Amino acid sequence: MKQSVQLTAIIEREDDGYVALCPEVDIASQGESVEHARRNLIEALELFFETASPAEIHDRLHAEVFITRLEVAVG
Repeated sequence: MKQSVQLTAIIEREDDGYVALCPEVDIASQGESVEHARRNLIEALELFFETASPAEIHDRLHAEVFITRLEVAVG
């Protein structure tokens, strides 16, 4: 039985599509819509976890990722 983990997806508009990034393992994908980019990222992550060695997963997987908003002076 496969186990599940919860990971973060950051999705942003880029030109005519969307880019999805998982910061825990630094894997990205893209799609024509938010949902398409999300599904493609899930597929890329599943492929990574299926094919990567335990050592590579250990080296790339960040256990803690913090996402926050910052206020920065501009100009």
